[in-house]
Amino acid sequence: MPQLLLELFSEEIPARMQAGAARDLERMATERLARADLSFERLAAFAGPRRLTLVVNGLPARQADRTEERKGPRIGAPEAAVAGFLRSAGVAREQLADRDGVWFASITRLGRPTSEVIAEMVPAIVAVFPWPKSMTWGAGTLRWVRPLHRILCVFDGRVAPFAVDGIESGAETEGHRFMTPGKSFRATNFDDYRALLESHFVVLEADTRKRIIITRARQLCAERGLVLVEDAGLLDEVTGMAEWPTPLLGDMNPAFLTLPPEVIRTSMRTHQRYFAVADGAGNLAPHFITVANIEAPDGGALITAGNARVLSARLADAQFFWGEDLKRTLESRLETLKGVTFHAKLGTMFERATRIEALSRAIAPAVGADSDWAAAAARLAKADLTTAMVGEFPELQGVMGGYYAKAEGLNPAIVNAVRDHYQPQGPSEPAPTEPVTIAVALADKMDTILAFFSIGETPTGSRDPFALRRAALGVIRIVLENGLRLPLGKIFAAAAFDGGGVAEFFAERLKVSLRERGARHDLVDAVFALGDDDLARVVARVDALSVFLASDDGSNLLAAYKRAGNILNAEARKGDLPTAAAHRPAEPAQEAGLFNALEACEPRVRSALAKEDFSAALSALADLRAPVDAFFDGVFVNSPVPRERENRLALLGKVREVMGRMADFSLVSG
Repeated sequence: MPQLLLELFSEEIPARMQAGAARDLERMATERLARADLSFERLAAFAGPRRLTLVVNGLPARQADRTEERKGPRIGAPEAAVAGFLRSAGVAREQLADRDGVWFASITRLGRPTSEVIAEMVPAIVAVFPWPKSMTWGAGTLRWVRPLHRILCVFDGRVAPFAVDGIESGAETEGHRFMTPGKSFRATNFDDYRALLESHFVVLEADTRKRIIITRARQLCAERGLVLVEDAGLLDEVTGMAEWPTPLLGDMNPAFLTLPPEVIRTSMRTHQRYFAVADGAGNLAPHFITVANIEAPDGGALITAGNARVLSARLADAQFFWGEDLKRTLESRLETLKGVTFHAKLGTMFERATRIEALSRAIAPAVGADSDWAAAAARLAKADLTTAMVGEFPELQGVMGGYYAKAEGLNPAIVNAVRDHYQPQGPSEPAPTEPVTIAVALADKMDTILAFFSIGETPTGSRDPFALRRAALGVIRIVLENGLRLPLGKIFAAAAFDGGGVAEFFAERLKVSLRERGARHDLVDAVFALGDDDLARVVARVDALSVFLASDDGSNLLAAYKRAGNILNAEARKGDLPTAAAHRPAEPAQEAGLFNALEACEPRVRSALAKEDFSAALSALADLRAPVDAFFDGVFVNSPVPRERENRLALLGKVREVMGRMADFSLVSG
């Protein structure tokens, strides 16, 4: 069956936008083909430095003819109504059919050639393509990520003709900008297109370019007895920067190895897009891997020499910053923080550091940390923001503070806390485990959350400019992964914050965290409804509930709870529910049996919850299943005898109360 080949050829597309652009092109093409009733066998999109490519296999040559029936007016309707229906349906009167006294029109719509549909579809996609950033150029009105030069669009071996902002579609494209300059070639199917690109020094698939880079980089290092310091994010970036990726091994001045390795790696990665290289012992080696976009005649010697000079200049600056920063202590920098604004409504970084210091001291005993050490580390944690090195490399804040604290000979616990108090900043970064670091990391994140909540700057929808969701997930990970018993209310009190909205915010973040582990969000709601703000205890309850409700006893008891709740809610709408405690009736036996079961169950539940043995509490509740089932099977709750009705409602209220000590089961789905 026919194939569609589309290429949108432009100036360089930023690497960070390429993967998303390929996904968007796939999605938009799939949606529009479906809307046009055009099926296909396979659709794929590819993105690279200068081109977006789409291939669709198995398209039909034209749309199928479609016949639809349209209902009209009744037989005998006014002539004007019939005439209007004929006009709207586009049929003659003799084409109408009488069905049960109603006129029906059968309308056949002939399918259009697929090439015509494509000629409308592609300009429509280009016009609304969702680039994160776009531009116009020259006298045109089209907005595209960079100036668009060519559109290759071939269907079934022939050009699908159309124009976008003056650019005519065709069957020609270009190869590598530098290795085949000014050369174009013609392609009428995907296999030829891909092969011709490669013969013109362009590797189409991002995965193939990535494999070339990592394989050759590892090989170059191994040939010298070295090891590549792998970096997935950098690999993605350089993959999007080279159509013909050519890794090269370069040398740097060994004198720069006296710098902290993070400085060297950051300079290489951020400024030059180089990979760092290590020796067999895992220490940084005086080499780097750069990815060129050409095969140089000299094997890349001139390229690596130039790159080494640029890197040396960068590292010489860093070496100067390092030496200057070491001349001052972190303590001496605190005064400078008074001139650094944290937020217009929240004061300076010095004021923030003071808050974190107080909060760290308050948190320390609960996490097994020395209060004085925690306070000292928190006091110095933000001081490196005033250093020249962090000014040059903002991503090294915290890390550089740790180096400067170590150079001063400070307590190792303080050094580590200054270095690691931002952790974890994402799901791939480990949470701190040392007590002093835990105290400062929690204080830092909680101060961020509470401070912005206090001025009404809360996340809304996808908007979270101050990364409060990330901070909350960091708190949750630190607490849970270290098994900490640290109720949120204690932190709120220590920070003199009323907690308004934050508990609910943490509940939502906890749902996200637990959902990644496969837990149900409704169970989190059911536990948080008890007002418990001890995250470790909440998770333990959720885990126990999850196991219990997966059992027959659990699912049946939940159904009974909901039945009891429905009855109580219905009666409450009629008037007040009975307030007197239930008593043991002589009969019926099912009512007496439920009373006895509740008397036996309640102390067991209370004792188990006091010990935080949630599995035991649920086991005790499971013993209510049979008596509750028997009660509903053999007892008429709304007895015409008032005393009987009140006692039976009181028993159901007791069931709800006892079960409600474990969780609010009304919030559990099912």
